[in-house]
Amino acid sequence: MDMLARSVSLFLIAMCFSITMVAQRSVRIKFARGAENKVVTGDLNGYRSSRTYVIRVRDGQTLSTKQVGDDHQITIFITNADGEDVGDSDASCNNRREIKPTEAGDYRIRVVECQKADSWKGQFKFRITVR
Repeated sequence: MDMLARSVSLFLIAMCFSITMVAQRSVRIKFARGAENKVVTGDLNGYRSSRTYVIRVRDGQTLSTKQVGDDHQITIFITNADGEDVGDSDASCNNRREIKPTEAGDYRIRVVECQKADSWKGQFKFRITVR
């Protein structure tokens, strides 16, 4: 392989890696002053895509999430500040979660398509509440 072809190949690999890294960036959730909840939206492009959100909570609060609308079924995973999976899973799509009491720190919320439903591309919504 000549030098130009090798350079182009490396450039394309670097671009694909950069695009993947940008897509995986976490979005911080912030509430309006005095608010306890917010509707969060995002897009998914099939079973392999996911969106990650971060929210800071205080010790002893209740963190809950619930899908808004039933157009596209989602699954919500939550990890605490130590990276441990929190919240119970059941036989449904797991599109609602409640964590109580919380430990102070950043919680990560990862949204994926429900594996029990047909694949789709489009927008999802969920409400997050912290009390």
